[in-house]
Amino acid sequence: MADIAKYQQQLEKFQTSYAKEALTEPVNFWALAGFAVAAAYTWSVIPLLVAIIAEFAYVLVVPNLPSYRKLVQSRERERLKALNIAQREKLIKSFSPREREAVEYLRWQKNKIQDNYKKFAGVRQLPTNLKSLDRRWEDFVDLLDVYRRRKQHLKSINRQAVHNQLSQAFRAAENSADEKTKRIQQTNVEILKRRLASFDELERSVKLVEGQLQSIENFFGYLNDEIVTMSTPEKFSLLDFEQLSDSIAMTKQMLDATSDSVGQLDAYNREMGNYELLPENN
Repeated sequence: MADIAKYQQQLEKFQTSYAKEALTEPVNFWALAGFAVAAAYTWSVIPLLVAIIAEFAYVLVVPNLPSYRKLVQSRERERLKALNIAQREKLIKSFSPREREAVEYLRWQKNKIQDNYKKFAGVRQLPTNLKSLDRRWEDFVDLLDVYRRRKQHLKSINRQAVHNQLSQAFRAAENSADEKTKRIQQTNVEILKRRLASFDELERSVKLVEGQLQSIENFFGYLNDEIVTMSTPEKFSLLDFEQLSDSIAMTKQMLDATSDSVGQLDAYNREMGNYELLPENN
């Protein structure tokens, strides 16, 4: 998934700065401060020379220790996780009241499912599949954001303006006085055809996302019913969770492909000066 890939890239980028992280450690700061105080107290440069040597050895050794690197990676994972949570909560606040209600209800249902499992199964730890509900809830939030933005994009599109542009381009190509002008207009015709096709693709993507959102909501409702009436903890199959995960992954891949297509067409219209065809101008 895109979010996980972005998270891994951020972590890999951070892992190249172990030395910088080691330098900012409180223990390093206070050790240097101690040497400075000793130098000031004794009026001698020897503590400063010792500090330089110790700092050089510290920078060479500590950042390369596997245990220290694990500690740094763990702290960075926690930082990125907290940042991700904060960004998603900020996104939720930008939703409409109805959208926020759907998100919060699903969050409540997720927590209820996990709490009920612990209660009825008599366990403290959740199985991996039920832990994955946290990720499925995040997927719901992300997909809902895409859904509402794409619906707004569709509402802002002036299809008639595109059809008018296409008709004009057809006539211009047919009535061109020279071959060069004709080729330019024919290119414009093809671009406008692709633009119209992209509208249909965008509409299909909105319907697909809408269906995916409904499937996540229905899946959570199904789990809640099953847990309340379950006879044994082993009743849950990983198959349903994997199918939902795979379905969400395919939906996101399709959305990424559509975003590239629509973005390219918008960029072309800006370049050609067809500003009336851009969604922000309608």
